[in-house]
Order: sequence, then structure tokens, then C-alpha cells
Amino acid sequence: MKKEDCFYLGKIVRKYSFNGELLIKLDTDQPELYENLEAVFIDYRNTFIPFFIESSQFHKSDLLRVQFEDVTSESDADSLLKSDVYLPLEFLPKLEGNKFYFHEVIGFAITDEHFGPVGTIIGVNDSTAQALFEIERDGKEILIPVNDKFIKTVDRKNKTIVVETPEGLIDLYL
Repeated sequence: MKKEDCFYLGKIVRKYSFNGELLIKLDTDQPELYENLEAVFIDYRNTFIPFFIESSQFHKSDLLRVQFEDVTSESDADSLLKSDVYLPLEFLPKLEGNKFYFHEVIGFAITDEHFGPVGTIIGVNDSTAQALFEIERDGKEILIPVNDKFIKTVDRKNKTIVVETPEGLIDLYL
């Protein structure tokens, strides 16, 4: 399994007990979907390693308390602290309508209702306060906020997104 075939589930934030239990801060709006996992992948010292789960339960709503197989001591748990946790993409719940995961719209064509064809989505920058579609058009980069008010339709079959942006936004980049 490669990292690009997976999605980020959360981070191991602290130890829970002396017998190797750990707390994972989940990065999801639906933590209940991930309570009874059999295994996860951990980015451990730049190596992607599967860890099998003996038991798990929620701890204070947004933390998942886990006991991994073969992690049976405090020192075993120490070595995993601050590690990122991943799951294969097939574990993501399917989204419908205009809801989408950022990774799934890479390569989609984007069209503005007033401007016309804008370009192809080459990435989504979610490191800013407002996530941005990164769109390539004839060698130029155009940034459009990922905003529910702007997104009119998401057509997965034809790999297109139709937006309605404020007048002049796209022209700023051209």
C-alpha cells in the first residue's frame, strides 16, 4: 500500500495507559465511522507500516483510544507518538451531489457560468483559511475559493465542476 492510495485519518497525540494504549485525534466530521477498524497504516519514520488493532473505543468524543497488536508497553507507545495515521481510499464514505473529497476532483475541468471554460483542477490548497481550487489554464494558475456558494454542480461522470464566481475574479489571473 502506498501513501497516495490512502487518506489521512488523524494523528497519534498521546499515550493513554502503561500497557501501550494510544489516543488518535481523528480528522473527520464522522468519527463514528472509524470506531471498529481492524487495521490502519502509520507513517513511522518515513515508512508506511500496517498496524492491526486489538481494541478501540472513543475517548472524550474526538479521540479514538486504540490498542495495537504488538504495542504492549509504554516505550512501544512512545515510539509512535506524533505519527500520522492513514486508511486506504476505499474506506472513505461515498459522497453525493455537490459534496466531494479534494483528492477526487483533481483532473476535473472547471467552468464558470459567466466566464466559460476556466481550466483543469491540478490541486486543492487547503493550507489557507479558505481552501482554493488550483486551476491550470494555458500555463497560468488560477485560484478559486472552494465555497459552497460558488459551486453549482459537480458532475463525477463527466469530471466537471460548474462554478459561479464573483465578477472579475478569474480575469485577475489572466
